[in-house]
Amino acid sequence: MPAIQLLILACLVWGLGARTAQLRKANDRSGRCQYTFSVASPNESSCPEQGQAMSAIQDLQRDSSAQRADLESTKARLRSLEGLVHQLTLDEAAGPSATQEGLQRELGTLRREREQLESQNRELEASYSNLLRDKSALEEEKRRLREENEDLARRLDSRSQEVARLRRGQCPQARSTPQDVPSGSREVSKWNVETVNFQELKSELTEVPASRILKESPSGHPRSEEGDPGCGELVWVGEPLTLRRAETITGKYGVWMRDPKPAYPYTQETTWRIDTVGTDIRQVFEYDLSSQFLQGYPSKVHVLPRPLESTGAVVYRGSLYFQGAESRTVIRYELNTETVKAEKEIPGAGYHGQFPYSWGGYTDIDLAVDETGLWVIYSTQEAKGAIVLSKLNPESLELERTWETNIRKQSVANAFIICGHLYTVSSYSAPDATINFAYDTGTGRSRALTVPFKNRYKYSSMVDYNPLEKKLFAWDNFNMVTYDLRLSEM
Repeated sequence: MPAIQLLILACLVWGLGARTAQLRKANDRSGRCQYTFSVASPNESSCPEQGQAMSAIQDLQRDSSAQRADLESTKARLRSLEGLVHQLTLDEAAGPSATQEGLQRELGTLRREREQLESQNRELEASYSNLLRDKSALEEEKRRLREENEDLARRLDSRSQEVARLRRGQCPQARSTPQDVPSGSREVSKWNVETVNFQELKSELTEVPASRILKESPSGHPRSEEGDPGCGELVWVGEPLTLRRAETITGKYGVWMRDPKPAYPYTQETTWRIDTVGTDIRQVFEYDLSSQFLQGYPSKVHVLPRPLESTGAVVYRGSLYFQGAESRTVIRYELNTETVKAEKEIPGAGYHGQFPYSWGGYTDIDLAVDETGLWVIYSTQEAKGAIVLSKLNPESLELERTWETNIRKQSVANAFIICGHLYTVSSYSAPDATINFAYDTGTGRSRALTVPFKNRYKYSSMVDYNPLEKKLFAWDNFNMVTYDLRLSEM
């Protein structure tokens, strides 16, 4: 069969080469349809012998074997190509996953770098904003310092002119003698105030104890060496007169004062002021002239060796008296020499918020001055919170006499003393408050009052009496004010 098939194939090839072919269709003997395909040989005129046919068949077999070998070689190359294609397909299938992982890692790195850059950018923006704020603050500070420098220059010029004026007017004042000055004083007035003898005499005079100067009146009230100082009971308080306002938050509350018995080189016009908001209060502003005080131009700033507490400080006979911070100690600080002259603990006195006035402010110990001298207002555990009064020696701060009242200290807003009478203020914030109690140290009795008292700015943190000017000095919510008074005749 293979030989016949090869023969038929050869005949077909030859027929194609000759381009001549015949197809016949007829039934065979059994009646089945039979197709006969005839191709004429292009080279032979007649069919070859059987041997020649075999030779042709062998040639065809050889050609078929060669073609089969070529086919196998082609198949082998095809299989190799298929293997390569499969490997490439696998590589392509695995490639996107690995690439994706690499891209994810790269994307994560880029995101982290972006976050770092954004964080650095925010930090730079914050630093830039801080720099701008610092720049604005420095510019404001520079402007303020320039203004202060200009103010200091103006004050220095004013001081120089004042010193020159005082120098020009010193000799005539020394030569002029009032008619009512005793003859012995006229001789003293001719002395040179700069000599040592005068300073020694002055020291001897100022060191005389107050107990030798102050005497008891028949009614039991202490009185000064001047005799009757025009004392009486308080019957009227006028409207507040505002002199000036504090510039900063440290002046929310404070104390300001003038010396009712000024000592050289100070005058009745010299004013002192302390802003008491804070934890380390040491600065005391000094104003030589009332105009300087009103304009806010201090001539000197004292720095206390110890911080003070509360708004209870006073100035008397050239010294500042104040309560040391977080203590029951009263300190006498001589302003001219800037030295501490005396210290004294008030026995049993509450301090640092134990028995303050109703508004607080650590006002446990409140110093006061009246026509008779120096006082301290406080309370103790023994008094169970009631106000205690003690008369102080202004030189040594020794307690000369003590009174215990029945007025609860924490129920009143402030207190002051006039002619040996203690007066209390009902409220520090009510616009229409009253002077509600009075205690007479002469009789040891207290009584209720209803003298109107105005808190114009609704936060009075200090109320003191000045016996020289016969006025109340007060500090009301940043504002420094005065009140006129009226006393009845005793």
